[in-house]
Amino acid sequence: MTGTQAFEPIRLPANQPAQFYRGGAAIAALRGADSSQDFGPEDWVASTTTLFGNESAGLSRLPDGRLLREAVQADPRGWLGAAHVERFGDSTALLVKLLDAGQRLPVHFHPSDSFARKHFDSHFGKTEAWIVAGTSGPEPTVYAGFERSQDLATIDQWVRDQDAPAMLGALNRIRVRPGDTVYIPAGLPHAIGEGVFVVELQQPTDFSLTIEWRDFLASPDKGHLGIGFDTALRALDTSGWDGDRLETIVRHTGSDTSSTVDLLAEGARPFFRADTLRPGGAALALDPSFAVLVVLDGDGALRSTSGAEYPVGKGDTLVVPHAAGELELTGQTTMVRCRPPAP
Repeated sequence: MTGTQAFEPIRLPANQPAQFYRGGAAIAALRGADSSQDFGPEDWVASTTTLFGNESAGLSRLPDGRLLREAVQADPRGWLGAAHVERFGDSTALLVKLLDAGQRLPVHFHPSDSFARKHFDSHFGKTEAWIVAGTSGPEPTVYAGFERSQDLATIDQWVRDQDAPAMLGALNRIRVRPGDTVYIPAGLPHAIGEGVFVVELQQPTDFSLTIEWRDFLASPDKGHLGIGFDTALRALDTSGWDGDRLETIVRHTGSDTSSTVDLLAEGARPFFRADTLRPGGAALALDPSFAVLVVLDGDGALRSTSGAEYPVGKGDTLVVPHAAGELELTGQTTMVRCRPPAP
């Protein structure tokens, strides 16, 4: 947004690149879609990231027709702020998704920044975090980290045999409910179970190293992203995660009804930030920041210092440029605010 056009919060439509697994009913329900609309299992919100190996799929388009990525590149300081640009250049350093698992996702993991630089020529790896927005079914479950340390030879054999029961059985099972959050460091093996609907924050890449590829992906090449499993497994965290370690990545925030709730474990702070906002009867002041907003419930409004007002309601997703300045949130609404790390 350059020239005479002001920076302001922008409501975004759904953005759903094709996926290999089932789901999407929870996204459709959140967005208030009618039965004639076909919703997939992922909605990439304010995305400047493409699907792995694709030039355009995954990119968000603004209402004026421009790609968000192009708009940010044209005025990175306006969109992201000077301090952010000093650290990350014209990258938003953030990818936000709505993810509705209509079936269990395969066991996979993601590379660290250093591994991604070496093998994918990328500044970013793919650390991520999940904010559970809804669940269905009798046992909504996610899986994170090996219960006990594993040796690479054993894991390599699981991959060769595509022994899905062994892979899944070796992971910690974590029952979840709305308001729970799970921080997934790079390298940690994980999967999301059927019936779990999350707002997902990630570094802005699509690097998923999928060791359980059979019945999900077309070939093992899609699992190791062309680098071979011998290389890919070097990025895997094979250590054991007991209850004490899991407490460092899992938080339970569903019972916290404060107006602002910091959602993620401390380890996530170098990668991204997320808060639940509930203004209720009092207005909340939001400091200037590039932000992605997901409205989970209710209705409210964002007001700028100039007096402009932007109504928000359940199912809305918005991108907020840094240059929109300080905003005020009012109303009976519940919103997740996702931001890059503090610069």
